[in-house]
Amino acid sequence: MEHELTYADVLAARDLLVGHLPVTPMWSYPALDAVTGATVYVKHENVQPVGAFKVRGGLTLLATMAPAQRARGLVTYSTGNHAQSLAYACAEFGAPCTVVMPATASMEKVRAVRALGATAVLHGADMAAAQERAEQLAADDDRHLVSPADTPALLAGVGTTYLEIFEARPDLDAVVVPVGSGTGAAAAGIVAAKIAPDCRVVAVQSSAAPAAHDSWRAGACVRRPNRTAVEGLATGRGFTLPQQLMRAGLADFRLVSDAQIFGAQRLLASHAHTLAEGAGAAALAAVLADPDGFAGQRIAVVCTGGNASAAEIAALDSGAEPELAPDQAGS
Repeated sequence: MEHELTYADVLAARDLLVGHLPVTPMWSYPALDAVTGATVYVKHENVQPVGAFKVRGGLTLLATMAPAQRARGLVTYSTGNHAQSLAYACAEFGAPCTVVMPATASMEKVRAVRALGATAVLHGADMAAAQERAEQLAADDDRHLVSPADTPALLAGVGTTYLEIFEARPDLDAVVVPVGSGTGAAAAGIVAAKIAPDCRVVAVQSSAAPAAHDSWRAGACVRRPNRTAVEGLATGRGFTLPQQLMRAGLADFRLVSDAQIFGAQRLLASHAHTLAEGAGAAALAAVLADPDGFAGQRIAVVCTGGNASAAEIAALDSGAEPELAPDQAGS
């Protein structure tokens, strides 16, 4: 899985994950259906051991590495769920893990990474600086550098989400996938093309951080300002591998506002008994934003994570929006 990603890689990843992760539930909620005018199935990746879908990719990566390579350790850069995913997987396989995070990273997330046994290094004002530091640490100590998005094994792992979705509901009209770097949407397209070719794969991103969306529209990776308060979608550039796959696999790529995402987050809490982080509510936000386009259809929305911050949880009750994240255009 070094240079390409295929459906066979996703099947192999599922075999590797047996014994590590159970199949996550996917439920429909009549109250949610009544609001959307569609039959909506929520895929609950928020119940994963680190609270997000990315753990599938981290475990797949570690399982495919040679023991000697694992023993040297891994280095990555992230502020969010990828960081916890890799830390968790390294702990499972006994591999040293270092995560470089911008100095602006929330202490909640720093504590979570350290609690999983990884070393969290705070460096720089944004993800571009964090990436440079991670590259330096990996080179200096001969450790394996892990790109959060341009690593095929990570995409193969998260692709198992869509095997579960389509095997449970082969009659779906669409699956809607939140996009930060684009690993989930890229993998969804590969799986859908093979086993659910009539199902549209629709990506969604915050309009306040549209780098992946604009890269897909342009046909080339671009950078854009990152001003979203939705941390799981806060990327400032397109990534090569996900973009290549999304260009082949997506039916559409939508933008929604942060306000729409937070509205969907509240609706998941009140109508689907689900605590979602902002990114985990973005797919539902896209459905709510286009009621005519989704009316009467069978739609899967991927709740990619449940790692809502204290500010997000407080905002759910108050109806206010969390404060904007600092600009991290290199993330």
